[in-house]
Amino acid sequence: MSHETYRSLEKDGYRAQLVVYAGGRVLLRSRRGTDMTASFPEIRSAALAQLPTDTGIDGEVVVWERDRLAFERLQQRLARGGAAAAQASRAWPAHFVAFDLVHRGDDLTGWPYTRRRAALEELFAERGLTAPFTLCPSTTDPALAREWLSWAAAGVEGLCLKRREESYRGGVRSWRKYKSAMNCS
Repeated sequence: MSHETYRSLEKDGYRAQLVVYAGGRVLLRSRRGTDMTASFPEIRSAALAQLPTDTGIDGEVVVWERDRLAFERLQQRLARGGAAAAQASRAWPAHFVAFDLVHRGDDLTGWPYTRRRAALEELFAERGLTAPFTLCPSTTDPALAREWLSWAAAGVEGLCLKRREESYRGGVRSWRKYKSAMNCS
């Protein structure tokens, strides 16, 4: 059995952490620390409605247009706030693709990835999470992972490979990327 877990790698999204704090505060932050919460009110509303307080999820914000990821729409969304962001959320709704659970009442970053992933799947099942939340596919089966590489037409760039027993290392890229030949220039 492989010592790594594969997950799809979105090409046209923003890596982000979503945190729900006590008192109704939600923070959607880019990997560089930019607060994107006001630009994606539908994600904020869904987080308040569907996620428990004191939850932190690592993932990616994406916008679909027709049958593929639309980075240009996502960029347009990021530049808006207030009423303009609300209007844009109706025209080009964003989705949060969750791939790691880093906080749920307690800090989970010291847990191995397999345990954090199980807790993330449990969160989705227990809470019945729906759009705009999507659970990123994950597998230890190399054949299934190779099949996912055919998703390039939808804007999926390749795969991320994470060591199953590795703890979460914020700010450090400890996983590997495998890009589909169709997306390499």
